[in-house]
Amino acid sequence: MNSRTTNVVSRVVDVDGIPMSALLSEVRDPRAVVVALHGGAVTSSYFDYPDQPRLSLLRTAAALDYTVVAIDRPGYGSSAPYGEGMASPARRVDLAYGAVDRLLAARLRGAGLFLWAHSIGCDLGVRMAGDERRNDVLGLEIAGTGRHHAPGAVEILDFRQRDPAVPRRSGPGLRDLLWEPSRLYPDEVVGAARIQSPGPSYEAAVARRWPLEFAEVAARVRIPVHYTLGDHERVWSSGPEAMADIASLFTAAPRVVTDEQADGGHNLSIGYTATGYHLKILSFVEDCVLGYENGGIDHLPRRVG
Repeated sequence: MNSRTTNVVSRVVDVDGIPMSALLSEVRDPRAVVVALHGGAVTSSYFDYPDQPRLSLLRTAAALDYTVVAIDRPGYGSSAPYGEGMASPARRVDLAYGAVDRLLAARLRGAGLFLWAHSIGCDLGVRMAGDERRNDVLGLEIAGTGRHHAPGAVEILDFRQRDPAVPRRSGPGLRDLLWEPSRLYPDEVVGAARIQSPGPSYEAAVARRWPLEFAEVAARVRIPVHYTLGDHERVWSSGPEAMADIASLFTAAPRVVTDEQADGGHNLSIGYTATGYHLKILSFVEDCVLGYENGGIDHLPRRVG
């Protein structure tokens, strides 16, 4: 697998008058298309960190015959100036799918779309997965999210409870939650200085509401789901009981799989174990593709764990 030869390009498309930007790695005859949704305070380059090709989801996936569209979520990238008008979750879903459809246009999609979301981007990913208007979505991966914050994270994150209008921000405490232990990441990646981006104001409300709305949104998902936490996750409660709790929310999914990534922190796609993590999820994507080719996802038995 040679990830260094993959061509990753930047694109901007118009969606209802909003410029939506993305990174695209395209293969000639894709097995499927992975739609990658980054977390907070970074751009889509989270999935293709500068000068770190071996950590890149876009390059690894392309080497295995998957096209990847990593969009800058609504309010990031080219759409940042329009963030004030994106408070509605439905609006964000429409913008995201609109960007994907315009970016792909007449390009081959293989078996369909697979949604891959990280951290606060999971709010968008789960909502997109539950959108009943789409019949081309094969599966969903969510990582770095949950319903209950880890005990040590509550005080650091409490500023959102005190003043919901305060947007997501970084600081020494939050940095520890997101980037410790730092030995899990290349030195030049810690802090993600090269991909940082101000978050849109609506994300303060998303951060506050997501743990309360997760169950309701998850119950709408009718496709296979994979859920990953790093074994050094510090933002969300982890361990077998916490992971089983999240899996149980996807009551309509035909299959739910959970995994704890060894030597993984919060930012799984840019740590030293990123390649191993990506390969595991791409194996799950392949299972979803085979399920589609063998008669559709509904034949898959529901399994937790």
